[in-house]
Amino acid sequence: MRGRAWFPRYEILLYTVALLVPIFALLGFVNGARSLERVYAEHGGYGDTAYVSQRPRVDPALMENIRLALYAGFGGLIAGTFALRALPTRGRIRVRYPDGRLAAVSLGFSVLEASRAAGIPHVSVCGGRGRCSTCRVRVIQGLEGQPAPEAAERATLARVGAPDNVRLACQFRPIHSVTVVPILDTDSLGIKKQLAQQDGEGRERRIAVLFCDLRDFTRIAEHKLPFDTVFLLNRYFEMVGEAVESSGGVVDKFIGDGALAIFGLKTPFQEACLQSLAAAARLSKGIQALNQTFNGELEQPLRLAIGLHAGPAIIGEMGYGRATSLTAVGDTINTASRLEGLAKEHDAELAVSVELVRRAGLDLGGNMRLDIGLRGRQATLETWILASATQLSEVLPAQG
Repeated sequence: MRGRAWFPRYEILLYTVALLVPIFALLGFVNGARSLERVYAEHGGYGDTAYVSQRPRVDPALMENIRLALYAGFGGLIAGTFALRALPTRGRIRVRYPDGRLAAVSLGFSVLEASRAAGIPHVSVCGGRGRCSTCRVRVIQGLEGQPAPEAAERATLARVGAPDNVRLACQFRPIHSVTVVPILDTDSLGIKKQLAQQDGEGRERRIAVLFCDLRDFTRIAEHKLPFDTVFLLNRYFEMVGEAVESSGGVVDKFIGDGALAIFGLKTPFQEACLQSLAAAARLSKGIQALNQTFNGELEQPLRLAIGLHAGPAIIGEMGYGRATSLTAVGDTINTASRLEGLAKEHDAELAVSVELVRRAGLDLGGNMRLDIGLRGRQATLETWILASATQLSEVLPAQG
């Protein structure tokens, strides 16, 4: 039952029942034995005149031998139990993992169920129903003689282009011991908790704003399973969150495959501008790392478009009920969003306003510089266009 999804919820209850049943049984025996002396005295040996005779009916030495035999028998049963557990048993298999951990389960368990029974974290976005490929493992030993994939597993593996030694852990039920390596780690499930909400009252503040978006992600998602798409997006969102938070900013919200981040909620304006540029550089390196992780699974690499701008905005808690969150509104936000679109138009990774770079005390001379017109504004906005945001690492101050 340990391989079932509902088992952890009732494990303590079942363990308590399993423990109390033999305890209560033994207490019943003890209570019955204690009552024998009283019952014997009340009924005069249960009406048997032999019991009231002066001669003992049973030899005390024989009773002592019986007592010792019972103790020896119980001891032998306990020793035999441990001896049998040490012997190789038929009908059980062992699933070994690369870090040395081992799961011993009964024949018929899947690799995913074996992982859960042993308490080993194992990715399975769809819950082990074979509707995604996130639980897949690479079999490095013991693949010979195993059952072949059934139609559903075979179709999923073919869709992700998996080699012959890769199986879905939720569908693969080995008939003898195997050694497997989970392909997707468990450290990247879900989105990590954001920074604590701060300064929720509405107020005006000069901030730096970052907009980023995945380019052509809709086309990429068309060729992936829905659960795999969710997993990939969560990996991307986590990368964005880590890049923003490690630079000193806060992720305001995720919109589709895009994100809005704010810098300067509790830092000076100049530092906020530097933080936003550092976050853009980290995003560029992070998307390269993701492409290496999913190399061979994507028909085309993931590409980012980033827009950066700085200026005044209204910061406050906005929304309704549980949908209320800290956010920012104003012309600065709209301009950053427009710059993200400008990066896409020029097939570049980053479009950043000259004003933000100047406030940060940096110089991006040597890169493309444009004067763009924005809707609702008469003046143009001077903008730097960078093919790759990693170029910022050359001008950003070293971070300790």
